[in-house]
Amino acid sequence: MSDWRIVPRETRDVLGEGTLWSARENAVFWVDILAPALNRLSLADGRIERWAMPEPTGWIVERERGGFIVGVQSGFAELTLDPFAIRPIHDPEPHLPGSRMNDGKADAAGNIWCGTMDMAEEQDCGALYRLGPGFRCERMDAGYRVPNGPAFAPGGAWVYHSDTARRTVFRFALGEGGALEGKHPFIRFAEADGYPDGMTVDAEGYLWIAHWGGGRISRFAPDGTLDRTIALPARQITNIAFAGAGLDRMFVTSATIGLDAREADGALFEVFPGVRGVSPGLYCD
Repeated sequence: MSDWRIVPRETRDVLGEGTLWSARENAVFWVDILAPALNRLSLADGRIERWAMPEPTGWIVERERGGFIVGVQSGFAELTLDPFAIRPIHDPEPHLPGSRMNDGKADAAGNIWCGTMDMAEEQDCGALYRLGPGFRCERMDAGYRVPNGPAFAPGGAWVYHSDTARRTVFRFALGEGGALEGKHPFIRFAEADGYPDGMTVDAEGYLWIAHWGGGRISRFAPDGTLDRTIALPARQITNIAFAGAGLDRMFVTSATIGLDAREADGALFEVFPGVRGVSPGLYCD
């Protein structure tokens, strides 16, 4: 059996990202940042739904009390699907109208971590933010060109975050009071590897990274050494999430941006990793 399959659907994403498993809905969500659109795959019957979004959308996170938080170009927003409605919460960068949210996830403590970036990918004005209870927003790090991730080690000791443009994945220690400490380059991609994009961790504490321009996903040990890779037929692999009741299914997004798209570019893949993931965090507000 192959390590992967393409999930059948009529649409291909321009820039698939923000992959999320919802146990409550038994579904996988992901965004198409530049369409812009939100997608949902039901694991019960394989049905795929797609909603048009009003502005570029980088990520979606489930709320503990129901509904979702999304990261759109103008900042954080609340989202409900039935009925479909979006309500702005907070714009962390009103002084940077040319920036947008790019990637984000919730940690086990219920905080959302997400990055912002210059849409033109010319300025190092991107930052890493944390949205805590009561919609309290804090800037945790800065100086990014194209931020991606984040991912969290089981137990919460480490936070991983990358600057895709610099081909570097950083690792931070999570200190007392939730402060980030000891930022250092953890993994550097060579030119032949492409660029590190979205990330997730498995139950064994290994880090999985999507290769933009590298046509694969890779699993790295907790010490940063390469464990294995799974090649995929799309050139721009963007994001990864474990899913399913046993967290033993993996879904991977891709993009067609700037390409003479082939059949697999922009596809959603189901990958069979042979390991289990960890439950995604829920935003607690």
